[in-house]
Amino acid sequence: MSAGKILVYGGKGALGSTCIASFLAQKFWVGSIDLQQNDVASANIIVNCNASLLEQELEIITKLETVLGSDKLDAVICVAGGWAGGNSNSNDFVKNTDLMLKQSVWSSVLASSIASKYLKPGGIVVLTGAKAALNPTPGMIGYGLSKAAIHQLTKSLADPNGGLPNGAQVYSILPITLDTPMNRKWMPEADTSAWTPLDYVAKLFIKWVKFEERPQNGSLVQLITKNNETTLEIV
Repeated sequence: MSAGKILVYGGKGALGSTCIASFLAQKFWVGSIDLQQNDVASANIIVNCNASLLEQELEIITKLETVLGSDKLDAVICVAGGWAGGNSNSNDFVKNTDLMLKQSVWSSVLASSIASKYLKPGGIVVLTGAKAALNPTPGMIGYGLSKAAIHQLTKSLADPNGGLPNGAQVYSILPITLDTPMNRKWMPEADTSAWTPLDYVAKLFIKWVKFEERPQNGSLVQLITKNNETTLEIV
């Protein structure tokens, strides 16, 4: 008998994999949606990155009907995303913006659609924004644009008319830098004492799923890490 059912969108990435392992250790059934399979997940739905947004939705919902049947989810957690830089004069500005929208906005919209259909009353949706997107991001406009859209999506979903099941709540985490293998690879000289550990984020999600220390519905939750200590600041 599982403790409940969780769906992680972006379940093969560094944070997604950590979340899946952490929820499995707590006896949850955990499904993964990603471009690649997570071998330890309870179920996998593989997304075709070349499909349109509508095609992806149809494929995911069709597969979920088989995977879940009449069961409902305790949480839909979207940690899919990526990073690309550039201002409007960069050669790859439009290309990178397209990539950021697909990685972050498309995945968040699809996660929201899933939640509207499969989330339990009182369940939670967690999306991934960014602290940087609370301000102008001239050196990474596509990234900032996509993350700011997620902040707006979070507030809209939290509205009583946002479409989520009765009593459901939605939050966005707003990290600065997550302590992932790729960030360590590409920023070897950085001060990692200011990076937020993935285990901290996963444990935070577990608390929220268990109705512990939940923030107000619609909260944008900044993850502020200094000297290896992480605190939360609510926007």
